[in-house]
Amino acid sequence: MRLDKNTYGTVLLVYAISAVLLFLLFRFVHIWWVVWPLALFILSVCVWQTAFHMVPNRVPAGSSTLVSAVADGKIVHIEKAYEKDFLKRECIMISIYMDFWDVHANFWPVTGQVEYSQYHPGEHFLAFKPKASEENEHTCTCIRTPEGKEVFFKQLAGGFARRIVCYAREGMDVVAGQQCGIIKFGSRIDIFLPLDAEIMVKLGDTVRACETVVARL
Repeated sequence: MRLDKNTYGTVLLVYAISAVLLFLLFRFVHIWWVVWPLALFILSVCVWQTAFHMVPNRVPAGSSTLVSAVADGKIVHIEKAYEKDFLKRECIMISIYMDFWDVHANFWPVTGQVEYSQYHPGEHFLAFKPKASEENEHTCTCIRTPEGKEVFFKQLAGGFARRIVCYAREGMDVVAGQQCGIIKFGSRIDIFLPLDAEIMVKLGDTVRACETVVARL
């Protein structure tokens, strides 16, 4: 595992604030049953934030025909939806909701070439709500596989997320299971698939990025 390169500043800021709080706590509070629980809580926040921004080592299960989960989390939507940003057609949409305890590094769902990538500013509604897909801040990426299939996905900011990182650039070749970005704090991924895709997950399933196959093209 390694720390995501775009989160060094965030993690250092958490450590710096924690160090100041610990200094003030031990310097000015002299009630041990208050000091130690608070100190342990502050240290646990440091550990959590470090783990939260780590990029885990995974064994990729995706390919140009097998679509793997972009992120860790829970399947909250499987439904037909019209993708109006780029594909402009009806697709099957699979939504993965990430809570505070999930690793938030994101990974390419299929092997192919990026044919579209766009950032959209927006709102910060809670990510599990349906309207978040259209109205929240998000990035859109479409990958065309060597077989000619298109897989489109959105990285959606949530109620607390304030930064989306996406490495996609139009024309770049990508490999399923390699890191494609990260979203900070609670957020969601929407994956838009062709209507003839075979869905391999069901509503409520917990998935792991890279390792869970969500569909077969």
